[in-house]
Amino acid sequence: MNSLRIEEHDASLRYLDLPGEAPPIVFLHGLGSASSFAFPAIAAHPSLRSRRAILVDFLGFGYSDRSATFDYSMDRHAESIVRLLDHLDLVGADLFGHSMGGAIAVLVARARPARIARLVSAEGNLDPEPGIVSGLIAQWSESEYAASGQAEFLRGLRSQGFADYARTVEAADPIAVHRSAVDLIADRNPTFRRILLRLSIPRTYLFSEESAGDPDTDRLPKAGVSIGIVP
Repeated sequence: MNSLRIEEHDASLRYLDLPGEAPPIVFLHGLGSASSFAFPAIAAHPSLRSRRAILVDFLGFGYSDRSATFDYSMDRHAESIVRLLDHLDLVGADLFGHSMGGAIAVLVARARPARIARLVSAEGNLDPEPGIVSGLIAQWSESEYAASGQAEFLRGLRSQGFADYARTVEAADPIAVHRSAVDLIADRNPTFRRILLRLSIPRTYLFSEESAGDPDTDRLPKAGVSIGIVP
């Protein structure tokens, strides 16, 4: 496990840097998850295993440190990833983000377009509206979620058969989870969608096959964003 020290927040951003040929792929995880857990098997897929893979855990999640001064907003998460890209001096990287990570990836690509060759968002948040997980978490106040909400959320996940996801949520800082969820679905100008559409790099948005009929399967291609359907 590698780390990048962020002194002003007395915290270390941790990541796996799996060797391979250029160009690298940078993986950004979703809300409550951790790239160190979610993406090793994907990075090891036969079609990708020759590529260098950088799997980042956002501050407050996975192996990365918790911080009393970090606000866990999407913009601050994006800034930490930009610092990592600069630290590693990456050029021509493919940036992959799932869910919340897809929204953060859009902000990273806007900040460092010269470092990103292609952006892939797997059902990343585009508009300021609650998702299934973020809306559930944001219904609590921050103090309520930290005191008992995360425990209740974990019980619900386990009862529905999501034991693996529950383990990554349990490893995360409840404050980080709640603040990230609230900021992810808050009104913002410009929206993640508008930023995505303004980017000049190649962009792909992935849908689950279960999302068939989503209007964005038609809208995004018309705006220049390729789409993919994952069985």
